Amino acid sequence: MGQDRQSGAAGNRFGHETAKHVATSIGAELVRKGSNEAKYQGARLVIKCANVATDSVGVTYQMLERLETVLGAFSRDDGQIDLMSLPAATFRKHMVPTRSKGASAGKVGLVKKKVFLEKGRNVGRIKGSARAA
Repeated sequence: MGQDRQSGAAGNRFGHETAKHVATSIGAELVRKGSNEAKYQGARLVIKCANVATDSVGVTYQMLERLETVLGAFSRDDGQIDLMSLPAATFRKHMVPTRSKGASAGKVGLVKKKVFLEKGRNVGRIKGSARAA
């Protein structure tokens, strides 16, 4: 199902709130307000969040150039969040362009959760944030 303006804004809020929660939980430092880009254990990464019904995450091509890792934060039915790390080069190799016709058209690559499970590294599981739900 596609997004409209309202569902896109809700998804954006969920992603930013969840990324803050993930960063706090693992001890990562978000690099600037309004971005899910972070520093963690000396590496530059982005925390990309997917709610239960979402099976992929997207990163802008421009951001991907300065990252070492994409940290996928995948919400579960039980309220917890699975954290999966994928090297930026692996993300790039497996990404497909967004089908969006809006602002992200031609600027964002998507990778399925399945790729994180098959090619990534399990970083752990954290309790979900009531605020981000």
